[in-house]
Amino acid sequence: MLDLPAQISDSLMLLVHGQRALAHLAVDDAQKLVHAGGDLAHYGLADVQPGDSACDRISFLEGLLPLAENPFLLRSMEMPSGRVADVHLFADGSTVWIVLLDVTMEHDEAQRVQQKAYDMTLLSQREARLIEQLEAANQELRRAHSELAASREALQRTHDRLQQELRDAERYVRSILPAPLSEPLAIDWRFVPSTELGGDSFGYHWIDDEHFALYLIDVCGHGVGAALLSVAVADTLRSEALPRTDFRRPAEVLAALNQAYQMERHGELFCTVWYGVYHRATASLRYASAGHPPAMLVSGPREAAGDCVPLKASGPSIGISPAARYGDEHCSLQSPARLFVFSDGTYEITRPDGSMLAFADFAEVLARPVRDGQSELDRLLDFAREMHGPGVLEDDFTIIEMAL
Repeated sequence: MLDLPAQISDSLMLLVHGQRALAHLAVDDAQKLVHAGGDLAHYGLADVQPGDSACDRISFLEGLLPLAENPFLLRSMEMPSGRVADVHLFADGSTVWIVLLDVTMEHDEAQRVQQKAYDMTLLSQREARLIEQLEAANQELRRAHSELAASREALQRTHDRLQQELRDAERYVRSILPAPLSEPLAIDWRFVPSTELGGDSFGYHWIDDEHFALYLIDVCGHGVGAALLSVAVADTLRSEALPRTDFRRPAEVLAALNQAYQMERHGELFCTVWYGVYHRATASLRYASAGHPPAMLVSGPREAAGDCVPLKASGPSIGISPAARYGDEHCSLQSPARLFVFSDGTYEITRPDGSMLAFADFAEVLARPVRDGQSELDRLLDFAREMHGPGVLEDDFTIIEMAL
């Protein structure tokens, strides 16, 4: 390595292995695992075995094999263990080598810095008025700081105006969210951003008389930049503004979104998206996911404990790679049943002792019987706040319920 003596080279390799929890896998041209080694348990992959289907066992590989670029790097991918790793992919003949290097510490630090560093990003023409107001308020705030010695009172007035603009922005974001429905489908939702402007947005609408679209977007980070991108993506879906795209086909919609919202053109922001289409005539659901948590289907009458089943789908987040691929999944929605679509902020709850709420506990609350007059969504929000303890939730709490 670098023409260094073997003793030094070996020491450096041990240093990388110890600090970065090095792990590696090899996949053949049939997308089967042929080799696995290193600290796989660190990433929650201790049980992978040669002969396994690579995409089935390692979901983030879905749509990436064979490699479109060599070498290829996926930065800051969350692993099954909750750790974050840089994923390096190298093609060696018919074999693709996958090397995992732990970057959890850097990822966590970058997120903290990113939340402070995100500023304005452009929204569509429909949000131009909002952007002008926020930029004007921001400029006035900077000018007031430079003139602090001359007028403290003027600085305070500008600060108050900025806060009012943020409240106006929050009201605007809420004003474009769809109203709950009672027929022919019962739709309800809860949206509690962790700051004035969060990174979540959602929507639903009839594509035609038979097809009903339902979608939820979760942009990385919080604040103005994340909110603007989230609203822009939701507006694109709501207005069906993706050329040559059949909005009844979720995988086709996500692929078109991915091309339109590559992160290098949107302030290095990416997002997860769940998009589903309900077909009224057949009572069936076609859905696809771009790095989003699985929707949950609870079957059975509301007054009894239900059977809670995750609707799993895989695909990379929107904006990470232009070569990303997505696939449709299908299921039947037999009444009575409730479909829940949510962001990770609904169940990734940190308890006062620092432990995380288990996803199974979240699913158990969804499956509980519902008393007459009780709101399942309010019950779930109260549960999240109880588990979290005092203070606001760390992430946006967003969930949609569709009842049949």
